[in-house]
Amino acid sequence: MKRNYRAIIQYEGTRYQGWQKQVSTDNTIQGKLESLLSKMVDQPVEVNSSGRTDAGVHAYGQVISFSCDTDKSTEEILEYMNQYLPEDIGVQSVVVAGDRFHARLNATGKIYRYRVLNSKIPKVFDRRYVFQVPEELDKEAIKKGISYLEGKHDFKAFTAKKNTKKSTVRTIHEIKMEQVGEELIFTFYGDGFLYHMVRILMGTLLEIGQHRRTPESILEALESGERVKAGFLAPAQGLALMQVFYD
Repeated sequence: MKRNYRAIIQYEGTRYQGWQKQVSTDNTIQGKLESLLSKMVDQPVEVNSSGRTDAGVHAYGQVISFSCDTDKSTEEILEYMNQYLPEDIGVQSVVVAGDRFHARLNATGKIYRYRVLNSKIPKVFDRRYVFQVPEELDKEAIKKGISYLEGKHDFKAFTAKKNTKKSTVRTIHEIKMEQVGEELIFTFYGDGFLYHMVRILMGTLLEIGQHRRTPESILEALESGERVKAGFLAPAQGLALMQVFYD
């Protein structure tokens, strides 16, 4: 009997070409999962995720959904996947979901985290998970910039996707900045995020912290909807998807 499943997975994205499967390479998260599950049930299995993370981006709580016909229990599916997946991909849980559940279409919110090492001294063993910024950052200016980003806005200027016909309006419920030792940890909680949106938001906030732009420049970017008005694309390794919410 064919059932619909929901799973929570983790992965270190360093060596992968992002989430989405590609014709040119099998080195993607989706590609690895679909290959394994298809082998498990001896039939093609399509895996959907809550969103497509970029190459180098990590996930602590990515949610996936897939349908297949198997006699295995959810515990046996979990054990099988963790036995044969690469060591940088791990499955945290597998449950039977409703027939209409879809990991992306049913998602109502997400939390992303971005880690900034604000130090002139590198941390070699954290280099895959942080973006190092040696210059001193103006945290009060960053906080002011954050205040302009929270709420419901058209974030067209903060996406790398051009000429999209889909709505670029999103709601950011909260952006939290915390100092932990020499790290600044940014937590983004919103109802959804556009392609490259969190990384562009981070680039913009860091430019504000470096006094390369003013906090008020965010208002201009939001109003114009022009990508050139926003900041640089922060590197992928500092970003991780932490949690996905559903009703």
